[in-house]
Amino acid sequence: MKYTITGSNLQFVNAEIEPGETLQSQAGAMVTMSGNVTMASKMEGGFLSGLKRSLSGSSFMLVNYTAANGPGTVSLAGNAPGKILDIDVGKGAWLCQKTAYLCSEKSVNLDMAFQKKLGSIFFGGEGLILQKLSGSGMAFIHACGDFNVVDLGPGQVLKVSTSNAVAWQEGVQYDIASTGIKNALFSGEGLFVTTLTGPGKVVIQSMTLADLALALVPFLPEKQN
Repeated sequence: MKYTITGSNLQFVNAEIEPGETLQSQAGAMVTMSGNVTMASKMEGGFLSGLKRSLSGSSFMLVNYTAANGPGTVSLAGNAPGKILDIDVGKGAWLCQKTAYLCSEKSVNLDMAFQKKLGSIFFGGEGLILQKLSGSGMAFIHACGDFNVVDLGPGQVLKVSTSNAVAWQEGVQYDIASTGIKNALFSGEGLFVTTLTGPGKVVIQSMTLADLALALVPFLPEKQN
């Protein structure tokens, strides 16, 4: 599968699929497709797999795109201003925040993963359930804001503001650490930060969707009686 990622902060994945290839995406991601492309909603993996996808923030059914009589094109986009990142899961599995999965080649497995430590569940910002991408082929994730990809060395620690960690390779350890009472009261960062320990790559977003929503609240029109 050939692809490009275009745009600046409202990006598209533009995929070219050959006959015999299948691109799959979460529901509602398709923006355009060429006339020779057919899409079909499927409960990939059966009811239980669909339920796990729903719990992890994706759609119960995935949409499959196939081309006939030559190459076809499909363009997909996220549902909020942000970036799209391509991930080769054949080089290792990734864990992602809920709703991060956008689309992938058919050979990519989308599953549910659980936080392993209680501190991360209650204070890390990502909650109990994560998305896990494994198998082989290319996957594409989407999140609000701009991205910074950091390649951590063995034992290297990166402290991240709560909820700003979008994705990390499975070998990266994920936990929380206290910022201290004084910093929590006056820094605006809260009492805990996420800690990511290498080796492996992590993806950090500059703004969460929740932060974007809060920033827009003062500009929303007031309800008139």
